[in-house]
Amino acid sequence: MLIIQKKEYFKCLLSQRLDELLRETSKPTVSSMSDFQHELPDPLDQACIESDTSLVFRIRERESKLIRKIKNSLDRLEQGTFGICDECGRQISERRLRARPIATLCIKCKEEQERLEKVVGF
Repeated sequence: MLIIQKKEYFKCLLSQRLDELLRETSKPTVSSMSDFQHELPDPLDQACIESDTSLVFRIRERESKLIRKIKNSLDRLEQGTFGICDECGRQISERRLRARPIATLCIKCKEEQERLEKVVGF
């Protein structure tokens, strides 16, 4: 169980990161690109803009996944399960949580997961 000061530290850290991401995702990007896209007759320019738009969508998807993970971590804090490995049920080290506060696996279980992903070819 996390002591109150650590719980507040991680809650503040996660909340700040969530606020940053939500501010970032509220900025207009694609609409301004698509307006510009209709004005360009050059196929090379069109391809560059489509590539840029695709990149923006991939970044937004990653941000969306990170937002869900942060919200999940905040829920885990409230439920008292933050810092407990989903796989083995042991405490996740504070050092790991400070480096990656959305971690749901201890370092040992994460390394095993990555090893298996390499074997399977993910």
